[in-house]
Amino acid sequence: MGYIPVTPFRRTLDAAVLAHQSYASRDLPCDAIDKWQVLRDLATAREAYELSDRDITVLQALVSFSPGAILGGPEAGLVVYPSNQTICDRLNGMPSSTMRRHLSRLVQAGLVLRRDSPNGKRFARRYGAEKVAFGFDLSPLVTRFDEFKVAADAARHAAAELQRKRQTVSLMRRDIANLAEFGATLPCVPAQWDRFSDLARLTARDLRRKLNLAELTALEITLGDAIFELHTYLEPTETDEMGISESQNEQHHQNSNKETDKSDLAENMPENCRVPLTEKANPHDTPSAQYTQSSDTEYLPKSPLNMVLSACREIQTYSERPIRSWRDLEVISETISPMMGITPSAWNHAKQSMGRQEAAAVLSAMLERFTEVRSHGAYLRHLSDKAALGLFSSSSMLMALLHREAT
Repeated sequence: MGYIPVTPFRRTLDAAVLAHQSYASRDLPCDAIDKWQVLRDLATAREAYELSDRDITVLQALVSFSPGAILGGPEAGLVVYPSNQTICDRLNGMPSSTMRRHLSRLVQAGLVLRRDSPNGKRFARRYGAEKVAFGFDLSPLVTRFDEFKVAADAARHAAAELQRKRQTVSLMRRDIANLAEFGATLPCVPAQWDRFSDLARLTARDLRRKLNLAELTALEITLGDAIFELHTYLEPTETDEMGISESQNEQHHQNSNKETDKSDLAENMPENCRVPLTEKANPHDTPSAQYTQSSDTEYLPKSPLNMVLSACREIQTYSERPIRSWRDLEVISETISPMMGITPSAWNHAKQSMGRQEAAAVLSAMLERFTEVRSHGAYLRHLSDKAALGLFSSSSMLMALLHREAT
């Protein structure tokens, strides 16, 4: 009575199914597994096995016919033998033809084996202490459990990488929109601002779709180049005497009432419309690398200096001379941070997570809203934690300040 047929009754058996049956026919490990855990792993890694969510649902129904929450063990009974109607009832009335189609996919994937009786029926018989069952063999779930776990971990890692990439692209898109909006208000208005705004809108439309990693990477490269180009337009050099004094800031914020010919301004300061960056990132890094911070690398600030000074005038009152470079702003920030109740550890964490220049820009924005924040140290730590995950940029804070002043 030890013979159990392994050839499906009235069914063709291809080489793939034979290989799976041979693999599952080995001795089962003595260690039992949680059947719900293997189902969770398979649900996560189903794309690796070309399975749909409905296939996993049918597998879950089959596994539910095994008593208890454990599969495997030295005395494991891994053959379940429900009828088609019983399976369909447990699947909330799924049509029998649909159920059989999903069962066939599970067999082809090697997750379930058919143990057919000579007459094709599913049943179990006891002969003394021995039990012989004909139906669906779940032993591959036990023998391949480690494989499913590795595949699930890989799927989770890929999903997390895709999510991080999508968040980075979304943050870069918002920065481009904010920088283009700010640039359009400057006296020198190149035609590129409309192009950058259109790029931000098209990227927002693309993000409504389910993009794969390759498509998101291509978007990241395009946006990174656009951000680098935007900074070359907006970032001043240390020797440029730009309109960052109090009177010039007033001129910028009230430019809607001026009758100055912008074409004359463009002719008088062509170099200030497109100037090189004062402090460039590592030349081996891509332009978008600034959105993935590292403690041992200093990245470009996400907002240009003139944007920071236009939105944050209060920081200028703490300086004996006009702030004309990022270095000046960093020095003032080192003085202002303890005055705002920010501990040295919180300030160092911000500089490590954001970069020195970005941290100085954030501190300037916080100073503008000093009375609106209950705990500046806790707020800065919160922003630093978001920046460490690549989920924060100062451009949104600065544009909010500019919009508030314009109203």
